[in-house]
Parts: sequence; C-alpha cells; structure tokens
Amino acid sequence: GKENVDSRHNRGRGGETTRFHTVNVAQPVRFSRKCPTGWHHYEGTASCYRVYLNGENYWDAVQTCQRVNGSLATFTADQELRFILAQEWDLEEKTFVRKDQRRFWVGYQYVITNRNHSLEGHWEVAYKGSSEVFLPPEPIFGTAMSEKENVLCAQLQCFHFPTLRHHGLHSWYAENCYEKSSFLCKRSQTCVDIKDNIVDEGYYFTPKGNDPCLSCTCHNGEPEMCVAALCERPQGCQQYRKDPKECCKFTCLDP
Repeated sequence: GKENVDSRHNRGRGGETTRFHTVNVAQPVRFSRKCPTGWHHYEGTASCYRVYLNGENYWDAVQTCQRVNGSLATFTADQELRFILAQEWDLEEKTFVRKDQRRFWVGYQYVITNRNHSLEGHWEVAYKGSSEVFLPPEPIFGTAMSEKENVLCAQLQCFHFPTLRHHGLHSWYAENCYEKSSFLCKRSQTCVDIKDNIVDEGYYFTPKGNDPCLSCTCHNGEPEMCVAALCERPQGCQQYRKDPKECCKFTCLDP
C-alpha cells in the first residue's frame, strides 16, 4: 500500500528507522511465451510441440492430443517443418522403426481415389483448423496397407543422426491408420506459472522467473498487468535465504 511505501523513506519517532524493509522490488520485464515442461516452443507460430513415444494408432493419438488441448501437428510453412526436423526430441530406445529413423503420426490423411494400376489420391488435413496449411508431397506407401481402406494416415519420418537432422532430410509415409506409432502433438502457447502449472486465459498467476512475488494476468499466452508484493525482511535473523518459488518465505542461515 501507499502508506507503507512512503514510510520506507521516513524516520520514526526518536530517529529510529521503520521496521519495513523492501526485499523484492518489481522491475519492468518482458516475458517470453512459455510451453509446459516437455514441449518445444516455436515463436513463428506461437505454438508448442511434443512427441509422445507410447505407440498408439492414429485415432487414439488424436484423442491423446485433444486431452492436452492440442491436435496432431500440421504445418503452416516450410520454416515450421524445418524447426520440427531440427529438434532433438527426447526419444527413448523403444521405437517402432529403425533406431536411426523416427516416424510420428501427424495431422494429415491420404484419401485414395483410384486403385487401378497404382494408388492415386490426395492429402487432406485431418481436422480443419487453419486455412494456411502446408500439404505434404507424394507419399511413400506403408507396408501394412489394407485393400479395403480408402483413407491412409500420415507419418512424418525424421532422422536421429544430427547431420541428417540438421540438413532437414525427411520423408512422408501414408500408412494404415491402425498401425501403432509415436506421434507429434501441437497446441497453442500458454501461460505457465513458476511451479510449471498451466494457467487458463484471464487468471492470475506467478510467471517463471526470479521473482516469486509477481502476480500477473494471463492474456494470449503471456503475463500482463504484473504487480509485485513487497516483503518485510525476517526479524531477528542476520543472514537468510529467500525461497525462489514462495513469496515472502525465508530460511534463516544464522547459527
């Protein structure tokens, strides 16, 4: 409050200073947009991306992405795809293809229109979202195809070796949708608090950073209208440590 702030600069009766001491002072700061732990952020689309390693068929992968407020990834431009290919995803040894090659379900489907001499068809976006969507080139057809299926699902193949990964080498597969595979989810950026909890639009929270006494409003994935609490230093303690994640919580280091 204003009374406390003003009193910091005044002397009390008898020339004694007041007991109020400022420990934390809010500073103007620009926050970067965040993603939850385990997700990769791309500024170009203000989106977050995550690879899920648990092998699921295409339809189960769709539901898993929806449960985390996302969808199977589609790409708006070649730059976004290059960002995905360049990432070193946290991949374990349990994969469903060769160790140097990783395939992920992504949000496209290949609709077959002719099965005469060769498979003919076209790519479609599985779930209509943005109108500005990059469509894949002609696919490599998977080995587990069924003659009854008229819709195949897209797998993006990335390479694990750094030299291949950074050159952007990749392939597109049209595969039986009931095969099990890792998959790539995409979601909008979001506010994440100092304890790594996801914050909904319009709610107050303390953003990641060095000041656990900040309180901000989540707006379009960014902290805005931030205010800070001012803490009185602990009494009877000469040396102390501030808790990095709790406002006005201290540990006394005196013997």
